[in-house]
Amino acid sequence: MLGADILVEMLIGYGVEVVFGVPGDTNVPFYESLQTHEGRIRHVMARDERSAGYMADAYGRFTSKPAVFECPSGAGAMYSLPPVAESNASSVPVILLTIDIPLPGEGRGVLTELDCARLFEPITKMSVQVKSPEKLPEIIRRAFRVACSGKPGAVHLQIPEDMLKAEVDPARISLHVEKECTTFPAFPTLPTPDTLESLMALLAASERPLIVSGGGVNRSCAGPQVTALAERLNIPVCTTMTGQGTMPDTHQLAIGVIGDNGYHPHANWALEHADFVLFVGSKMGSVVTIGWTFPKITLNKRVAQIDIDPAVMANNYENLLSVPGDAKLTLEQLIALAPADHDTTKTQPWVDELNELRAEFWRASEPLLHAETLPLRPERVVHCFNEALETYGKPAHIYSDAGTPTPYMTRFLKLKDPRTRFAIPRAFGGLGSALPATVGAWFANQNRRPIGMFGDGSFGMSVGELETLVRLQIPAILLLFNNGTFGWIKGLHRLRGHNQCFSVDFMPPRGQDIAEAFGVKAWTARMSEELTAALDDAFAFEDGPCLIDIHVESLADRVPPVYSWLSKLGRDPLEIEAKDTRYL
Repeated sequence: MLGADILVEMLIGYGVEVVFGVPGDTNVPFYESLQTHEGRIRHVMARDERSAGYMADAYGRFTSKPAVFECPSGAGAMYSLPPVAESNASSVPVILLTIDIPLPGEGRGVLTELDCARLFEPITKMSVQVKSPEKLPEIIRRAFRVACSGKPGAVHLQIPEDMLKAEVDPARISLHVEKECTTFPAFPTLPTPDTLESLMALLAASERPLIVSGGGVNRSCAGPQVTALAERLNIPVCTTMTGQGTMPDTHQLAIGVIGDNGYHPHANWALEHADFVLFVGSKMGSVVTIGWTFPKITLNKRVAQIDIDPAVMANNYENLLSVPGDAKLTLEQLIALAPADHDTTKTQPWVDELNELRAEFWRASEPLLHAETLPLRPERVVHCFNEALETYGKPAHIYSDAGTPTPYMTRFLKLKDPRTRFAIPRAFGGLGSALPATVGAWFANQNRRPIGMFGDGSFGMSVGELETLVRLQIPAILLLFNNGTFGWIKGLHRLRGHNQCFSVDFMPPRGQDIAEAFGVKAWTARMSEELTAALDDAFAFEDGPCLIDIHVESLADRVPPVYSWLSKLGRDPLEIEAKDTRYL
């Protein structure tokens, strides 16, 4: 067998259905083998290696399977760094294959020579170079095992081109796969029974308990288990940004999003006033705790933490209890331990109080959600989107870039269908991911409409992938938040108390014209009536991608719902009443 055929056969054995990538000089042998195996595994050509990585990232977020993408040597590997770092830090299992220069060329000044194994080492769970074609099956098994077990993450394999061209005696190798590592989490762990009993005792004894659901809940697909435990014990639930969508937003126990960016005031208030908080799948980082300054009443000795990675537990606070284990399995065990005679009326006053605050927040938000201003306020955009998504009545995979959409989608998006998933790449907050991510989201599940949201700064970084969407006829809905500036950075300038914003503005793109030039169906929306009509048409159109160019107010014009920003301006971030929040 050729090394390339070994690689492809192993990928097929692990259930890999699609590989995202970009062609180059060194990966031709890999492509030749993919072509001979056509029908068993598909290659999706991206227009940029970074985009291929974000496609894989979305695929990994929206499935329970590891994603695979590939790139050629040199610049291709360097372009792949951002998505790999994002996936690894966000606990998304992704395997990158860099097909590199032949081994004999090492150290001899060969074009594109680069020590890729060392390059990716700081941002992956494992980064190795394959130095023998006979080692390919063993290393691929290790790659899937590492990516999917424990805390999921990214793995990088540097495969010299001559490894793929080499002939290998099949009798000298084994192409077996570990079935446990075809999905994640592989080999999920459970805490000890006495730890679970202690946790249940803490939950049962509390009068103002709170569950905080983090991104690990979505990674473990444990939303139903969080909901079941909350209902069984009558405990309200908040989420982090990456835990959003844990349970339907209409549920009486779904209080809202905590933290800094796009938080709900009543959710942050709940975290401050709870007498016991159970964090599930959250490392309790800087966004959740607003730089470890919130809640003002310290979390020390009133927190328990469930996490698959023991290294993050009690890292920032003194836990009452640390519970190492997979979120889904651990919660299932907790549900089974719940006392049959548990008194749910004990927590009902707490639940009622939080629901009153939640209702007051949404009442106070009505003027913003229905504001008819020019340019459109982001709150109005989210409200129109909520209505269109509900009218559509089918599940979706929604992926939002950092920037303008983030604080407003986090705060005002209402997810009612439990099949709909919402993802924001929050590890590094890079731009340019949402547009290509709709490709990965589509291949993750073609019964879910892929929706990408991004600002115009992000759009300029990945616009070439419009061709990919058209070529593959993916029915993605793309929402372009257009205002001609890097709004988040411009807002930071103004937060310093002056209008001397430097090098943050650019020409607003003619989004509809650009999209139509690629063959994408497109609309421009400057007013809410135009946006509502365009959203209705977009959800009805399923023959390919479509884009709505939404002319929207910049984050730099009015302070967004960001706790730390409002605090810096001397305003009360927990104030529920809606007020005009100008910088100057």
